[in-house]
Amino acid sequence: MERLVQLADLNPKTKENIMKANVGGIDKIIRIVVGIALIAWVALLDGPVWAWIGVAPLLTGLFNYCPAYALFGCNSGCCCKK
Repeated sequence: MERLVQLADLNPKTKENIMKANVGGIDKIIRIVVGIALIAWVALLDGPVWAWIGVAPLLTGLFNYCPAYALFGCNSGCCCKK
């Protein structure tokens, strides 16, 4: 509960950077293709239940944001200011 209060009290300048795009290029394409393939496997071809994990790469590819990348400070997108 304490963590939720801390997140709600963020500085407005910090809030704008919470979902900054950090996935792009070939990484984005691979995530979308793999996500669709896994979901199609389980939905159409009666694949294993664990294949629903394909939702995660699909969403990260579509939204250009990966929480794990944010946690580790990675960025495969071209979001650099010149």
